[in-house]
Amino acid sequence: MTGPTPSTGSRRPSPAAPTTPTTPQQPTPPPSGPPASTSASTSISPTPRQLWTRSRGIVLALVILLATAVVIAAVRSGTEHGRLDPRSADPRGSRAVAELLADRGVSTRVVTSSEEARSATGPDTTLLVADPDVLTARQRSRLHTATEDAGGRTVLVAPSTRSIGTLAPGVTADGTTSADSTLSPDCSLPAARRAGPADMGGIRYDTLAPDAEACYLSDGLPSLLHLPAPRGKGDTVVLGAPDILYNDRLDQQGNASLALQLLGSRPHLVWYLPSLSDDRAANGSERRSFFDLIPSGWLWGTLQLTIAAALAALWRARRFGPLVAERLPVVIRASEAVEGRARLYRKVNARDRAAAALRTAARTRLASLVGVPHTQAHAPETLIPALSSRRHTPGQDLHPLLFGPPPADDAALITLADQLDALEREVRHS
Repeated sequence: MTGPTPSTGSRRPSPAAPTTPTTPQQPTPPPSGPPASTSASTSISPTPRQLWTRSRGIVLALVILLATAVVIAAVRSGTEHGRLDPRSADPRGSRAVAELLADRGVSTRVVTSSEEARSATGPDTTLLVADPDVLTARQRSRLHTATEDAGGRTVLVAPSTRSIGTLAPGVTADGTTSADSTLSPDCSLPAARRAGPADMGGIRYDTLAPDAEACYLSDGLPSLLHLPAPRGKGDTVVLGAPDILYNDRLDQQGNASLALQLLGSRPHLVWYLPSLSDDRAANGSERRSFFDLIPSGWLWGTLQLTIAAALAALWRARRFGPLVAERLPVVIRASEAVEGRARLYRKVNARDRAAAALRTAARTRLASLVGVPHTQAHAPETLIPALSSRRHTPGQDLHPLLFGPPPADDAALITLADQLDALEREVRHS
């Protein structure tokens, strides 16, 4: 056996080496950058720079999506500002119809709470509810009771299934809208007959009330219903579309005539603009869930994003089923391959596979040390006797170490690796 080789730093110049005078040299300036690493790193853990490089595309997409959402929200908020508001001159406002009503002696009063709307009802008052679906169930019930007792007219603008059953009992909303925007009256209601065709294509309704007047039919279902009160004190008008009240649509078809006749039958008009800041809703008389406050478009958008994410996950999935051995397309460091496979084993808690790989490699190396043929390296009856004869401490049963069951936890796996290394060192130095 040879002794240890002296290190390079401990060597001295050979006496036989000729000594030649050397010319003094200028000292070399130290490099300005950081010192280079003496050994290449073998870790495959991603660095922060690598993480940013991999994720910057996703981050950029999220930023663009967020910016687009903000822009769309700003545009929509600007477009919807003053919608159906009799004080607004926007295209979707209703200031034009309010001024025409004022010229005919009809006063318009704007209210924004259900309490004000209930207190303002009366036999000489028309109550227009601009967005009935915003109201809670308790608000709708109390508002219907107040209008039914007051004896005035109630105009409901585009109520859906959510609100029509409470505000107009006996009426149901069809799930589809009219395909045509301009419809003919086709009914005996005087206001509709005088107005003629109007932009009433919208939500369609159905009712079994015998005295209801159904106008502006599409596929047999009306988008305007006139419902007299049971006791003859007042009536209810259900509009399937708000188009006849918009500023930019008032001068088209018979929209102005129909709007003025429906809203000008009483000397006073109460224009109710429901909002989320309604006093009853803010006081918490009926709490809404988070999903009640989210517009339906966001729910559909979330569903589409979920489906897209699932399809992207299926597209990016590389394999299904157990791991299989495959040839690497490029040559990489052995340490990187070992660390990568170890990470995969640890990720799926495959201690049995890791232990089997450690024992197989150890048996192969031990067999070559003790002269056992490669074909018999994994046969306990051949390998274990050969190892026992080469050990300094005979008597230890090597079968559980080399052919035993898989370890129960990570600590046992580390202990197994240490014992295999100790056994190989002992046999190698014997």
